[in-house]
Amino acid sequence: MSKDKKFEENLADLEAIVQKLENGDVALEEAIAEFQKGMQLSKELQKTLDQAEKTLVKVMQADGTETDME
Repeated sequence: MSKDKKFEENLADLEAIVQKLENGDVALEEAIAEFQKGMQLSKELQKTLDQAEKTLVKVMQADGTETDME
């Protein structure tokens, strides 16, 4: 779960984990480890989305300053 990975790569990894767990063909120990990796990926994805949202709500003013639209 490298922070250098792109959002899309992390999302694909999370989707693969979900698919694996939904199939149910994994041992309990592996399922727990995969669930933990999935939760970490989910947190990283949410953080990226939160940062993107904060960036998008800022608007540049004519004088070059930024203002929040919230």
